Amino acid sequence: MNHAMLERRSEILKKNIHQMIMQDNQVGISDQQNMLMQHMIKELHQTSHEMNTTEKD
Repeated sequence: MNHAMLERRSEILKKNIHQMIMQDNQVGISDQQNMLMQHMIKELHQTSHEMNTTEKD
């Protein structure tokens, strides 16, 4: 993926994670939603790593 696509993916993941954290703080989230949030956090870290790799190339 090119750097612009990775940046966009990162923005979307951050927004979705933020929304889930807000929901968890207000009313709580189910175990399934919690697993989804953990998966999105892992994707965000992977995307961040890929962005750092593409900057060095």
